[in-house]
Amino acid sequence: MDIAALSIALSQASVRQEASVSIMKKTMDQAESTGEGLVKLMQSSNVKAMEQSVHSHIGGTIDSKV
Repeated sequence: MDIAALSIALSQASVRQEASVSIMKKTMDQAESTGEGLVKLMQSSNVKAMEQSVHSHIGGTIDSKV
């Protein structure tokens, strides 16, 4: 392999690596913003009310025997 071909191959490999890193950074940023949105949604919602609406039959009565 001559020097010109080697130089082109190394340049192409470098461009591919930079593109991969760029895509990975964008993906990580998107995942972070999605996670932040999920945390805000969970904090703003009333978890207890949601649990009661899903399992309305649980916790409404107490069985006791004497």
